[in-house]
Amino acid sequence: MFKTVFPAFAAVLLLAACSGDSSSSTSGTAGAGAGGAGGAGSRIARPGSQEDLVANVGDRVFFDTDRATVAGSSAPARNNTVTLDKQAAWLKQYPQNQITVAGNADERGTTEYNLALGQRRAQAAQAYLVARGVAQSRINVISYGKERPTALGSTPDAWAQNRNAITSVR
Repeated sequence: MFKTVFPAFAAVLLLAACSGDSSSSTSGTAGAGAGGAGGAGSRIARPGSQEDLVANVGDRVFFDTDRATVAGSSAPARNNTVTLDKQAAWLKQYPQNQITVAGNADERGTTEYNLALGQRRAQAAQAYLVARGVAQSRINVISYGKERPTALGSTPDAWAQNRNAITSVR
């Protein structure tokens, strides 16, 4: 029974997390984040909170396969610069906030390779923010490699969602 109820429950949670006002977000999944303010009984996020970051700025950027470049001509890279520019402006607005940028990879490849790739992705996001005027001392980076997928499954769509760097307020 657990095997049939859990996926259904997870799907409902995913749909609830995806619902909300699309006019305030960037295109597609760029900057989308789990746990954002919205859905039934919407509440206003406290300014400067993780919920505020997710709802109004976006907490994640996405990468091409085997890449750790935040800027470029691909669709993920174009969206990344928009999201990271918004994050930099938000961090300047809330100078008391410290963040952690966690780099992630999809399930393909070895654990060691994906940890190194996740680290490069987190560092690339950090370098972009620092270049936009955010003090490096405010940004902690970590890699989870393939150990913390945000999308379950062995499909190209799931892999694309798991190739990311996620910014969290600490």
